[in-house]
Amino acid sequence: MVQGETGQTDLFGLERSGAGNARQLAEGAWLLEGFARARSDVLLADLRRIETAAPFRHMVTPGGAIMSVAMTHCGQLGWVSDRHGYRYATNDPETGKSWPSMPEAFLALAKEAAAAAGFAAFVPDSCLINRYAPGTRLSLHQDKDEQDLAQPIVSVSLGLPAVFLFGGFSRAERAQRVPLFHGDVVVWGGPSRLRFHGVLPVAEGLHPSLGACRVNLTFRKAGLVAT
Repeated sequence: MVQGETGQTDLFGLERSGAGNARQLAEGAWLLEGFARARSDVLLADLRRIETAAPFRHMVTPGGAIMSVAMTHCGQLGWVSDRHGYRYATNDPETGKSWPSMPEAFLALAKEAAAAAGFAAFVPDSCLINRYAPGTRLSLHQDKDEQDLAQPIVSVSLGLPAVFLFGGFSRAERAQRVPLFHGDVVVWGGPSRLRFHGVLPVAEGLHPSLGACRVNLTFRKAGLVAT
């Protein structure tokens, strides 16, 4: 399946023809369809510079399992997982250097998307970048390592389409299945900030800008406390 930049075909054979629609997923949670699509070329150019300075890597969980999703970061803080646990760090543990600074285009997009969803004061200090190969998934989890849980999460989808799982406040609750396309943005905060979420296995395909992968930019206000 090839996903184009205008009409976009989802995993169920349906087609979305445009951008600009906003759909509420829950209180404090919104899908902004195509919100980032017009600026995706700039985002991807910045992403290539980030990847050069801090290459994608497969982190290890505290239990010793290797994560299937490849990750890198930009901003003041980067999320780290290893045998010592989950945490935010000011330096890349592989190079010992500071994470690449957050590009202006990244910061502007995150702030604008948050404001569109009702979170006007959001200023992220961390962007976790996930790269999904076909077949890669992300199990249901909560984002709760941040210092200020009053701040929202802004999640930007680029490349291959995926099905986003947006659940409740326990893993047992049934999750919504939300198809995401290149340029879609999901924002959740307030009463929805600690909802479980994940990604179903990404289907095979080729995207004209990213090839056989999906990239997700996840903007967070991690806080001032880091290792």
